[in-house]
Amino acid sequence: MSNQDEQPENRLRKELPAEVPAPAPETERAEQAERAEQTQPAEQTAPAGEDRPEAGLTGRSRLVQVLWPPRLSRAQLIVALLLFGLGFGLAVQVASNSDSDSALRGARQEDLVRILDELDDRTQRLEDEKQGLEKQRSELQSSSDQAAEARRQTAEKERQLGILAGTVAAQGPGITMTIDDTKGTVKADMLLDAIQELRAAGAEAIEVNGVRVVANTYLTDSGDSVSVDGNKISSPYRFKVIGKPQDLEPALNIPGGVVQTLEKEQATVTVERATKIVVEALRAAKRPDYARSSSQ
Repeated sequence: MSNQDEQPENRLRKELPAEVPAPAPETERAEQAERAEQTQPAEQTAPAGEDRPEAGLTGRSRLVQVLWPPRLSRAQLIVALLLFGLGFGLAVQVASNSDSDSALRGARQEDLVRILDELDDRTQRLEDEKQGLEKQRSELQSSSDQAAEARRQTAEKERQLGILAGTVAAQGPGITMTIDDTKGTVKADMLLDAIQELRAAGAEAIEVNGVRVVANTYLTDSGDSVSVDGNKISSPYRFKVIGKPQDLEPALNIPGGVVQTLEKEQATVTVERATKIVVEALRAAKRPDYARSSSQ
């Protein structure tokens, strides 16, 4: 029989691909595992030779593992040390500034006004002194009898220096300050602070319990009392000061100043203004052993 006489189903059967036998169950499972391994995400497969991250680690734990222990180079360590030193220096500077300004921060408004007034008074005194020196120079330059004017100014300057040196008595407006130390807690350094504050406020002559205070005066502790230039004095300590009362008294009463410091030591401080203070204690003039006038 010819090909044309073949049955239709026989022709269709020949055109279809050959039947593939069904794979065995074990072979099918192996193929599925191989396909799953090929399609696994890259981030789940670790390179050979590296440890796989432990299961169950949180993000914080992984961050700690990355940051600790730190891996710093030598340059990074040097920079870190320099930054630490800079920060420490700034902290010390801020702390020192805070300590120096703490007294003013806690001061009352009237105390701050008083401090500003005292600074203004000191500035004015320096300006007056400058103008006085300029006036003396002008008088010397314009005087017809320059020799007589020079002698007059020299005598006036000698009197002024004698007051400062304690070789002549002095009188004028000023204050008296009495320190009653019943507990014996006032020391020499506290009295020295009082003298320095008075000098800064414009005191021109100072006497303490009959001892003239001059530029080279020194104070030392002597048992329960104090010695001034080797002269033992005891409480109550009485200061006689010549100067402008409006400058001297506020200088002693500034916040954290002399009066407050002495009162913390349970001492009683009394400051009184007077139109006339007489300083009669004298110091013997001492000829210097080595210093000589450069004009000779």
